Amino acid sequence: MLAEKMRPFLGGSSAIRRMFNEGERQRREFGAENVFDFSIGNPNVPAPPEVADAVRYELDNEDPVFLHGYMPNVGYADVREAIADSLSKKFGASYTKEDIVMTVGAGTALVLTFYTLLDEDDEIIVFAPYFLAYGNYAANFGGKLRVVPANTETFQPDLAKMESLIGPRTKAVVINSPNNPSGVIYSAETLKALADILERKQQELGISIALISDEPYRELVYDDDIEVPFVPDYYRNTIVEYSYSKTLSLPGERLGYIAFTHDMDEKSDLVAAAAAGIVNLGFTNAPSLFQRAVMRCLDARVDIGIYKKNRDTLMDGLAAIGYDFAKPQGAFYLFIKTPLADDNAFCDLAAEHHILMAPGSAFGCPGYARISYCVAYDTIVRSMPAFREVWEASAAQQ
Repeated sequence: MLAEKMRPFLGGSSAIRRMFNEGERQRREFGAENVFDFSIGNPNVPAPPEVADAVRYELDNEDPVFLHGYMPNVGYADVREAIADSLSKKFGASYTKEDIVMTVGAGTALVLTFYTLLDEDDEIIVFAPYFLAYGNYAANFGGKLRVVPANTETFQPDLAKMESLIGPRTKAVVINSPNNPSGVIYSAETLKALADILERKQQELGISIALISDEPYRELVYDDDIEVPFVPDYYRNTIVEYSYSKTLSLPGERLGYIAFTHDMDEKSDLVAAAAAGIVNLGFTNAPSLFQRAVMRCLDARVDIGIYKKNRDTLMDGLAAIGYDFAKPQGAFYLFIKTPLADDNAFCDLAAEHHILMAPGSAFGCPGYARISYCVAYDTIVRSMPAFREVWEASAAQQ
């Protein structure tokens, strides 16, 4: 009865979820105060108060039949217009509501985008380390990932390798900046060089290539001298995927959007195809209440100072022990080089000391491990002796 394609997923959906489930088990057995769970990017900073105010306003003032009813599959027109206006004002762009499709989070935004772009055996290029679900999303529609190996010196994209992978079946290149799991932000120089390559390859091959910018961490940037470049400024055929899960701490509410650059190739057809995909894939529409609530607090932000304090304390503590890592400029992850060559073995060893991390091989970057520092500050402070124990136990195994 079971579809054969589902059998690989029966052991758990991912290494991240496996560690998350291990954390649940350990908390029951050893007590929550004795487990240091850095496995999953579940924001621990509360949503800003503007969100609750907006929800109350909608519940108190809106017609409940309207508020909880259906709307166009692509989302409320006034919500999409407000987002388009916000993007245009913030980035000097020229979005309209016709360029915006509301989605059930960034994951659904990516699924819909892949659905609109991919025919059987078409290819999507990604840069390691990358969010592990990309491959599954592409495979849903017969697509294939072509992976550019990680540049572990800077974690900036290896553009020469990317160019070598572009061919007639290339439909898109996906970038994620600030990056999950490295926290690195792709520089303006990198984006300009990437865009130049894509423009040249489009002309050479006579095809359109989308640049998909996966941006759930866009506003989580910690240093004043760092900016996240706006990708459509560099490349016309850009599709932005956004989520309010991180910047408003609303992961369970599942709200995001796709922003198609206004003058990109076949834009109207892409929007229509995404609308059809919402129906065909069974999403129907993005959550009604939170569409309307978020419209009222588009400029609100979580207190990222909490994450910055966590980041700095974690970096200082691990560096003092001897761990090696690239400084994360954004998001809320630290990507450490594992002292054992086998990152899965290292994460298993860490779990024996009640530290839960995600192995880098799950992100296409073996030899590393991801620490999600969106946790209570006290968790980071109290975890340092355990991190030292893991370091010493690793040295004993080498």
